[in-house]
Amino acid sequence: MMLAGLALAIALASAQHAELFGTGVFSTGHDDAHITFARDGRTAYFLRDSPDFAHWTTLVSHFRDGRWQPAEVAPFSGRFNDADVFVDFDGDRMLFISNRPVEGNKPRPDTEIWEMRRTDDGWGPPRHVAELGSPGTDWFPVMTRDGWLDFGSEREGGHGKSDLWRARWNGERFLPAENLGPAINTADQEIEAFVDPDGRYLIFAAKGRVPGAGEYDLYVTYRCAATWSQPRALGAGVNSEGWDFGPRIGPDGKYLYFTSNRSTFREEARRYDMATLERRLSSPGNGLRDIYRVAVDALGLVDAGNPCPASLDEPH
Repeated sequence: MMLAGLALAIALASAQHAELFGTGVFSTGHDDAHITFARDGRTAYFLRDSPDFAHWTTLVSHFRDGRWQPAEVAPFSGRFNDADVFVDFDGDRMLFISNRPVEGNKPRPDTEIWEMRRTDDGWGPPRHVAELGSPGTDWFPVMTRDGWLDFGSEREGGHGKSDLWRARWNGERFLPAENLGPAINTADQEIEAFVDPDGRYLIFAAKGRVPGAGEYDLYVTYRCAATWSQPRALGAGVNSEGWDFGPRIGPDGKYLYFTSNRSTFREEARRYDMATLERRLSSPGNGLRDIYRVAVDALGLVDAGNPCPASLDEPH
């Protein structure tokens, strides 16, 4: 009993700090990023990118026999750059971004939002969400239960190089996108956001904000009446000197998953022999992107009955 209690205490302590997730499947030494889960939590989609980030492929893994199975190329991916999968709360709609052409065979110079609908035989064919198209790059679509789609975009009309936007589903199509405004968007880059299913808060990735630990960091902001609270940086070891982005809370609400290129080489100064060097260079933590997770309880996020705690700064 004493050993079991110690093991549980160690597990709980480690869960309170960001930790590598899915070594050998989701974090491999390749450039792995942007995990998301189907509603049952037993199917996971994620990216495997070229090291120069010029090509992205969506992979899929299934949880069977007590473990995550080796990943395969998702049926809809492999040719064009496909990324940022999101499965809605009914499990009937999949959103993703792609540079696939709307017409012809040549890839687009930017990415746009696409969707697929669930059929009796699986997922139907991809459909371009034309009403949300723009000349700039769009990414990371996420929907709330009441039909708001949040996403990042470089489209015109924003506050900076890239902003966070949202559009409402009216039952037939998405209405024109609205900028989330200066409470969140700055003159630099706000690129990706996970929105709470009930729209209470956003966890988003941004560059150039103060305080900031690295290139991109993760922040949280709360919906307070008609505006958003002052964003604050996440704790619990989420932000690092590198890129920390791609936030998703799993369908069971227990963990925040995110992508980071933090390097374990920063943690030690030593001489490597050839075998150790090659092993380290081909393992997670080598400076390419990996997938991490942290217990949601460690982040101190808002509870359902108190969306704007007094301890937070007043909203803009």
